[in-house]
Amino acid sequence: MKRKKLLIPVLSLLFLLLISTVAFAADSKDMSGVNSIRLGFWTLLPPIIAIVLAFITKNVVISLSLGVLVGCFLINLNGGNVFQALFLGFLDFVCRIHTSLADPWNAGIILQCLAIGGVIALVAKMGGAKAIAESLAKKAKSPVSAQVITWILGILVFFDDYANSLIVGPIMRPVTDKMKVSREKLSFIIDATAAPIAGIALISTWVGYELSLIKDSFANGIGEQVDAFGFFISTIPYRFYNILILLFTLFTAIFLKEFGPMYKAERRARTTGKLLDDNAKPMVSDEATDLEPKEGIKISVWNAIIPIGVLIIGAFLGFYYNGYTTIMSGEDEVLKSMLSNSPLSIKSVQSTFGNADASVVLFQAALLASIVAMGMGIFKKIFTLSEAIDTWINGMKSLIITGVILLLAWSLSSVIKDLGTAKYLVSILSDKMPQFILPSVIFILGSIISFATGTSYGTMGILMPLTIPLAHSINADSSYMIMSAGAVLTGAIFGDHCSPISDTTILSSMGSACDHLDHTRTQMWYSLVVAGFTIFFGYIPVGLGAPVYIVLPISIILVGLFVYFVGKPVEDNEESSSEAKAS
Repeated sequence: MKRKKLLIPVLSLLFLLLISTVAFAADSKDMSGVNSIRLGFWTLLPPIIAIVLAFITKNVVISLSLGVLVGCFLINLNGGNVFQALFLGFLDFVCRIHTSLADPWNAGIILQCLAIGGVIALVAKMGGAKAIAESLAKKAKSPVSAQVITWILGILVFFDDYANSLIVGPIMRPVTDKMKVSREKLSFIIDATAAPIAGIALISTWVGYELSLIKDSFANGIGEQVDAFGFFISTIPYRFYNILILLFTLFTAIFLKEFGPMYKAERRARTTGKLLDDNAKPMVSDEATDLEPKEGIKISVWNAIIPIGVLIIGAFLGFYYNGYTTIMSGEDEVLKSMLSNSPLSIKSVQSTFGNADASVVLFQAALLASIVAMGMGIFKKIFTLSEAIDTWINGMKSLIITGVILLLAWSLSSVIKDLGTAKYLVSILSDKMPQFILPSVIFILGSIISFATGTSYGTMGILMPLTIPLAHSINADSSYMIMSAGAVLTGAIFGDHCSPISDTTILSSMGSACDHLDHTRTQMWYSLVVAGFTIFFGYIPVGLGAPVYIVLPISIILVGLFVYFVGKPVEDNEESSSEAKAS
C-alpha cells in the first residue's frame, strides 16, 4: 500500500519535470543570447570536453555523449539546483537525440549513408569493386598516381561534399591499399576535395545557401540590393583556404613528401604494409571492407560503373528536378521566369541546385542505384533476390556507427546553439581593429566557431550578417567587402576541416574506412599550415591593398615550395630501392 501511495506523487513529480523540460526546450530557441551572457566562458565547455576527450579516450561516441550531456546540464542549470539540472539535462539529452533523428534533413543524411553502404556492398559482391580497382590499378602504378587519381575523382564529384566522401573513398580504397597508401592519407585527400571544392563550385548544393546569406546580409545589414551570384563569383579568388588546401593535397601526392603525423602514417604503410595503426578503430566494419565477389562469377567494371553512374547521374538530375519543383511551387517570380525562359542556363542550374534538398535527393539516388545493382545481379544470376537484399542490409549495418556519431554531433550542435557559444565567441573577438586585419580576424573567428560547433553552414549563417555591415562601415569599397565575405566562407570550412565533431570529417573517415581520430589528428597539421599561408600570404597582403591576381599565384607557389622543402620523402631514394631489388 505504501508503495502505491508513493507511486502517485512520484509520477506526478516526473510529469511536472517533463512539462518543465518541454516548456524550457520550447523557449530555448530564443535563449541563446541570454545564455551566452549568463554562462559566458562556460558556453565553451561542451565542445571543449567533446574535442579534448575524443583525443584522450580515442572514443568519439563517449566524448560526444559527455559533451552533449554537459551542455544540457548547463542549459537547465537555473537557480543553482544541481540535482534538478542533472535530471532535466538527461531528459533534454534524450530529447535532442530524438529531435536530431526526427529532423527531415538529418534523417535523409543517415538514410543516404546507409543506402550508399548497401550499394557499395552490392557492387563488391558482384565483383564490380574488384574489377574497377584492378582497372584503376593498371593506371595507378605507384602511390603518386593512386593519390592523384583519387584527387581528380574528388574534384569531379564537385556538386556535393557528402556525395564526394561516400563515393570516392569506397572506389579508391582498394587501389590505394594496393599501393600502400595509408588510410589516413586517403581520408585526407577525400576530405580536402569535399567541402573545399563544393564550397566554390558554381553548381553545387552549397551555392544556394551561400547566395541567400550574401543577399540577406546586404538587404538587412546595409539596406542594399546586390547581384548575389556575381558577388559570389567575385569571392572565389579570395577563398584562399579552399584553393590552397586543394593544391596542397596535390603537391603532397606529386612530390611524395609529408610531415608531422601524416609522415609517420605514410612511412608505416610503405615500410610495414600496415594501412592503419595497430590501435585504430576504422569507421567501417569488415563487413564493408572485406566483401569478396561471389565465387565463380566473371567480374566486370560495368558491375560498378553502372550502379555508381546511376548514383552520380541520378543525384545530378535529382538536384535539378528537386530544386526546380521547389522554385516553381514557391513565390519568387524572378526565378520562376528564369527557369521558364532558360531552364538550362548556368544561373538556372545553379538556382535549382541551391534550392534542392540534398538529403532527400542523395537518398533517392542511392535507393535507385541499389535497385539497379540488385537487378543487374539477379539478371546476371550472380545472386538471388533474397541474397541481394541480405547483401544490401549487411552493407547498411556496417555504417550504423556512423549514424550514431552523426546523431550525437548534431545533438551537440543544437546544444551549442542554445547555449549561445558562437555569440559569446563573436562578442569577445569582434572588437575594433585596423582595416587591413579585418579579413584575417574574420577568417580566424570563423575557424574558431566552426571548429567548436562542427558546422560550416552554421558558422556562415552567424558571421555573414555581421561581416557585411562591419566591412561596409570600415570601407565601403566593393573589393574590401568581397574579401571579407570570402574570409567568412573559407574560414568556416577550415575550422570544420579540423573539427572531430564535423559531419563531413566523420563521413570522410567512413568513406576511407579510417580511424576517425587518426584522420582528424593527421589532417589538422596540414589544415593549420594551409591556414597560416591563408592569413600571412593571403588575407594580410590583400587587406593591405595588394591585388589578388598577384597574391593568389604567389601564395600557391609558396605552398608548393613549403611542401617540397619542408616535407620529408616518404619513399626511400631510388638508389636504395634499386639496391633492395638487387638483393
